[in-house]
Amino acid sequence: MNSATVRNLLVRGMLAGLAAGALALVVAYLLGEPNVDQAISFEEAHSHEHEMEVVSRSLQSTAGLATGVLVYGVAFGGIAALAYAFALGRVGRFTPRATALLLSGCALVAVYLVPFLKYPANPPSVGNPDTIGKRTTLYFLMMLLSVLLAIAATLLGKRLAPNLGTWWATVIALAAFGVAVGLAYAFLPAINEVPKTFPATLLWRFRLSALAIQASLWGGFGLLFGELAERLLNPKPVTAGGARAVPAAH
Repeated sequence: MNSATVRNLLVRGMLAGLAAGALALVVAYLLGEPNVDQAISFEEAHSHEHEMEVVSRSLQSTAGLATGVLVYGVAFGGIAALAYAFALGRVGRFTPRATALLLSGCALVAVYLVPFLKYPANPPSVGNPDTIGKRTTLYFLMMLLSVLLAIAATLLGKRLAPNLGTWWATVIALAAFGVAVGLAYAFLPAINEVPKTFPATLLWRFRLSALAIQASLWGGFGLLFGELAERLLNPKPVTAGGARAVPAAH
């Protein structure tokens, strides 16, 4: 793939990431923010210490949220586009659109879902401030392990495919990935700092909303970027009059 094509994919990836970020922003505002407000209210009701807000809650939930989500969307869209340019044609005989969806789905699982199941998202009022460094390190370690294991499983599947066929090679690769992730879950320390008095329903809703935000971000990116990549890499022929050529019926 030449540098001009990679550059065009990068631009399209960033645009798709921006649009996916806007979709995730809507989901975060409608589903996530109400749970955050309830969690903050719980903390204020059960805490005797009141800290002065450096940034107001209204600014955090509007401009701050929008800036964070949209910048993240553009950044991850660019990185995903570069990964797509490398993976295209190397993960099977898929169309550009199908490759984008496959890459987005795998990234959602490896980058977010697997670490999330071990160290799920918690509301602002949950967690000991003294352990935030440890919790952050463990989360990113789990993410790194998940990505590396996903890459290893992909390479394993490609190596087994010529002898076992695509189906069984995929099954074995997925099983190996699941076993390796299970071992990582078992050996990495668990963290449970949720107060016993914290409402279980609120915690559950918060975590579901966090998962919904990521699913909308990666899903939206896969659909939009796949369409943009398909038009770039497989353009439809145009006739002399400017209309797109339509294949003749047989």
